[in-house]
Amino acid sequence: MVLILMGPPGCGKGTQGKRLEERYSIPQLAMGDMLREAVRNETPVGKRAKSYMDRGALGPDDLIIEVMRERMGREDCAKGFILDGFPRTLAQAEALGGLLGDLNKKITAVINLDVADEEVVKRLAGRRSCKSCGAAYHVAFSPPKINGVCDKCGKELIQRSDDNENTVRQRLSVYREQTAPLISFYDRMGLLKNVQGTGTIDEIFRSVCSLIDKETGR
Repeated sequence: MVLILMGPPGCGKGTQGKRLEERYSIPQLAMGDMLREAVRNETPVGKRAKSYMDRGALGPDDLIIEVMRERMGREDCAKGFILDGFPRTLAQAEALGGLLGDLNKKITAVINLDVADEEVVKRLAGRRSCKSCGAAYHVAFSPPKINGVCDKCGKELIQRSDDNENTVRQRLSVYREQTAPLISFYDRMGLLKNVQGTGTIDEIFRSVCSLIDKETGR
C-alpha cells in the first residue's frame, strides 16, 4: 500500500499520517521531519536545505528526490508507506512514478486534506515546541501551564522559524503555485480523494480510513 497525503501546510497531514501508520502498519515518510533532522544533524543535505526552509521555500527537486529515494529503499518500507510532504511539484510526482516502478509498487490513493488559508495561518503561527525535549504545544489549542515553559521538562518553548506568520503565508503562496496543480494531476489519474480537513482529528481520521478501506477492499 502506498498512500500520499496532500494539502497545505498545517492541514493535519502529520497528525493523520501518524494515526494511519498505526492502523495500517506501514511507516509515515514525512519529508519535513526528514529535512529538519538533516538540518539538526548538519548533514550535507541538511546544510543545503536550511536556506530554503528558513524562507519558506521548497527545496530543489533533485534534493528532495535524493532524500526520498534513500528512505523508500529501507527495509521497513517493504510493505508500503505513507508519503507526507512528497511529492510537492509535478517534477517530483513524475520522479515518484519512476521510484515506485523500481520498487514494483504503485499508488493506492492520494488523500487531499482541504483547509482554508486563514485556518492554516491560525494553526501554524500558534505552534510552539520545547527546544530540549521536543514536546509540542499551541498557544490557542494546547497551551502550556506556564507561558513559554515546557510542562514536561521546564525548558524554554520556541517557535520554529518557518512557523512565523510571514513565513507561513509565503509557504501557502508556494503551495498554491507549485503543489496545488498536483491535485488536478492525480485527479486525472483517478487517484485523488478529497477530505475536509476541518473538524475533530477523529472525524477526519474516520473519513480518511473509510476512503482507504474502500480502495483496498478492507
